Amino acid sequence: MKSINVGKLALIGAAFGLAFGGAVTAISGDANAQWQPRKPVEFVIMAGQGGGADRLARFIQSIIEKHKMSPKPLVPINKGGGSGAEALSYLKSKPGDPHIIMATLNSLYTTPLRQPGLGVDIATFTPIARMAEDTFQLWVHSDTGIKTVDEYVKAVKKAGARNWKMGGTGKGQEDSLVTAMLEKKFGFKVTYIPYKGGGKVAKELIGKHIDSTVNNPSEQAGFWDAGKSRPLASFTPKGKLKGKFGGIPTFEELGYGSDMVYYMQRSVVAPANIGKDVQKFYVDLFQKVYQSAEWQGYLSKKGLIPGWLTGQALTDYFIAERAAHKKLLKASGEIK
Repeated sequence: MKSINVGKLALIGAAFGLAFGGAVTAISGDANAQWQPRKPVEFVIMAGQGGGADRLARFIQSIIEKHKMSPKPLVPINKGGGSGAEALSYLKSKPGDPHIIMATLNSLYTTPLRQPGLGVDIATFTPIARMAEDTFQLWVHSDTGIKTVDEYVKAVKKAGARNWKMGGTGKGQEDSLVTAMLEKKFGFKVTYIPYKGGGKVAKELIGKHIDSTVNNPSEQAGFWDAGKSRPLASFTPKGKLKGKFGGIPTFEELGYGSDMVYYMQRSVVAPANIGKDVQKFYVDLFQKVYQSAEWQGYLSKKGLIPGWLTGQALTDYFIAERAAHKKLLKASGEIK
């Protein structure tokens, strides 16, 4: 029988202990690590290219990339078909998928209400963040010579519904609802022409293919700066907007009452049933974006109203806005 080398056994035992202990530490460390995306994240945009939602999402992507806020990139993907139905159906089909998020606008409410066959319940989506509330203004081409709301109303009534073309994003969406507000307030009718995105709407006005729009500030800012378009009034309460856009008179300031107000939320949601750690990663990510100098500057320059919101409070906000939009759609005859 061979003798046992006790010293050798001790060395082997120590080495095994170190290796095993290291493995346990590694496993424990992995378990406690915060979740991070393992591949590029699909950043779905429920509108076409060039509009306010598209511009905003791509600007957010640039901030994240510039400051290396995420280990994997966010890849913007436009799914604006069917007034956002394409994007909503896509998100609904991806429960639990941690590598998809969606930039929203008010079609988050209106499209499921107008198309109940989609079977989309927005309350099931995971709230990430509301980044701002966007605004609307009434725009005409500068060549029209129209400089006031009174002149605009007279021109529309003189032209008649068949001859005055109002361009907007989608049917039964934000722009058509704001147009309906104008029709009700001033007692005229227009021919509403839907487009896939606000960027296209803005270009159609400058090309004189339509007569007016209710574009968001970011969609018309460049044309306004170039002297090609003119804002007549803002669908905001007095004092809400700052800077250049704050100089546009509100309908209330012009004496048309306090009911000509409409906002569009700019938020981000994720599919249903993602993990709490996944949700936390995205909330933290977008909070960094929100607090960045670039984002705060964008809010001021593009006429958006600051409004950080997340968690259950954001879901509650969505549900309340859905109820409000249901009333608007019924009043405009879009739904029964």
